Amino acid sequence: MKIVASSLLLIAFTGPPSASAAEADFTPSPHQEAEKVSATKPLEKKNSKSYSFFEAMGKSIWGDVYAHPEDWQELSYSDFFSKGWDQPWVSPPDGPGGAPRQGWLLAYEGVFYRLGIGVFGWQHQLAGQGDGYSATMVNFTPINQRLNIQTDIPMVSNDLRHDGDRQTNIGDFKIQPRFLLSESESLTQTLNISFRTPTGNSVNGAGWASVAPQYQFWSNPWKGLVVRGGTGFTVPYAGDIQKSGTRTTYDGNLAIGYYLTPHNYAPLIGDLVGYVATNLTQVIDNRGPSSRTFVSIGPGFRSHVADNWYLLGAVEVPVTYPQPYDYQVLGGIMKVY
Repeated sequence: MKIVASSLLLIAFTGPPSASAAEADFTPSPHQEAEKVSATKPLEKKNSKSYSFFEAMGKSIWGDVYAHPEDWQELSYSDFFSKGWDQPWVSPPDGPGGAPRQGWLLAYEGVFYRLGIGVFGWQHQLAGQGDGYSATMVNFTPINQRLNIQTDIPMVSNDLRHDGDRQTNIGDFKIQPRFLLSESESLTQTLNISFRTPTGNSVNGAGWASVAPQYQFWSNPWKGLVVRGGTGFTVPYAGDIQKSGTRTTYDGNLAIGYYLTPHNYAPLIGDLVGYVATNLTQVIDNRGPSSRTFVSIGPGFRSHVADNWYLLGAVEVPVTYPQPYDYQVLGGIMKVY
């Protein structure tokens, strides 16, 4: 794998930030009173009213999805095609250990949210050609209890042409339908299919299209402990594939964290969680001279600042060679709505 390809796959923030940063309405924030009720006593499910697709979408996007935790329901693989599609999304309860369903930088989501987040990145010695910078606006939009849409709008700035002339351009736009496979109080599983479009410039290592199916999960096995992660593939199929140096890869992620404070400890330290995330990218095509493995590890945190605003941070350090960069520092500002 070329060094450029490795760096771009990890700056894009679709997976581990990604980014994804990062990133999906990190449930407990907007209406903590309702969440405390849902976390301390069993949810009493009301008789569900069926909605049309657009009615459910409207209530999921603009309705108060935190006011009635009793409208949340467990979903399973067996009723995937018959349950949840005609119901507005409802913010799920905390896990049985009291951990909220929230997103972290560098970690796969595995959960539905309703929020927007700006993720900023600094890569030290990107491809050996000075520092690189990135900024991505990520938005998670629930459509119903089974479908959530993630969009990523990135900007990148680097000198991957090795000519001393830094280039700053818009990156490759991504849209990701996310399907809820199953959800209980302790475990959520999703199937995500990310579509990358060649809106960026090849001089930044962008300008290529891909499809990236991923399985993701979130779990709260004990007290404030959260284990999350997933696995999938990234398959480029169009655009400046050769010029950007991108490759077909197998991708994996595992993150483990522990919540240290409750939500009402805001400002600054509410819902404070510390975690460690590791990411794997393995080239599996024959378009290059050799197949290389990229593995990184990094600590991160997330905290509730005030009024449904959150602060996120992480540092990623590659532990395999060749390294696409020495390390990268990520920061995020999030608004749950």
